[in-house]
Amino acid sequence: MELEGRQPRIAVLVPCYNEATTIARVVADFAAALPDAIVHVFDNASEDDTLSRAALVGAVTRSVRMRGKGNVVRRMFADVDADIYVLVDGDDTYSAAHAGALVAGILDGQDMVVGIREATVEAAYRPGHVFGNRMLTTFLSRLFGSPCRDILSGYRAFSRRFVKSFPLRAAGFEIETELTVHALQLRMPVGEVVTPYKDRPSGSSSKLNTWRDGFRILRTMAGLFATERPVPFYGAIGGILLVTAIVLGEPLVQTYLHTGLVPRFPTAILVAALLVISALSTVIGVVLDSVARGRWEVKMLTYLGYPGHAWVRAKDDRPN
Repeated sequence: MELEGRQPRIAVLVPCYNEATTIARVVADFAAALPDAIVHVFDNASEDDTLSRAALVGAVTRSVRMRGKGNVVRRMFADVDADIYVLVDGDDTYSAAHAGALVAGILDGQDMVVGIREATVEAAYRPGHVFGNRMLTTFLSRLFGSPCRDILSGYRAFSRRFVKSFPLRAAGFEIETELTVHALQLRMPVGEVVTPYKDRPSGSSSKLNTWRDGFRILRTMAGLFATERPVPFYGAIGGILLVTAIVLGEPLVQTYLHTGLVPRFPTAILVAALLVISALSTVIGVVLDSVARGRWEVKMLTYLGYPGHAWVRAKDDRPN
């Protein structure tokens, strides 16, 4: 298949920090799996010789001083120009042999193809991480109403229009959550490819902190839900406050109807305040919903501003 008379430009994006043990193998494996691709290694101010080892095996290398995976991916998406992007971690846990399947999904019309991790050994995907991933995946699916199987996978392929319309805000490992939400929001076609997930080789250590990064991801989900779906978010808060006000105020009303007195005046003030805040919360949700719709339209227009899959055609189908 060709794009407007030429082969698609494929970029392999490898964000990394202190991956000197594995980076050369990752670059070599993906260069072999996708021989027409350019491998870009963006180093996040490593304290070892990750950058020089990547350069020795032919990668295009750059350094990003601001710490955090999200900051690195933001720089990658801004600086690298391609038709298809493959994002993979530099820890040699993902299978380069499946990169072709991810790219094929983009050529077939998907805007994002996610590598669904399937552990080859138990140590590769620890039970705590499996449980946390399932919990966060289920939570995100409930919030945004679309099923997801592995929202934290670091192995994905993207179309150009996905990458260039993505308003990345995350600084750290929350980046995968934002990638998923962006696709769900714009109702993009998303594919999945089951890929082997290997254990880290000896001498390599994970930079992911299970509890700290898990809470950061939860906070990101809640923030995205409040920003992108403000009516149910603020409506739920307003509803909780309203129910609380009714429960607290019902005895006061009954007493007033029987005696004409309000004996617990502080409680009455609290009930009145809860009712006011409940109404304000509902109004805030409605107002922010119009703002969210405006942002959604801007993102959609940006997305549509880039050539879509209509220009992915077989060579024999193009007019002479």
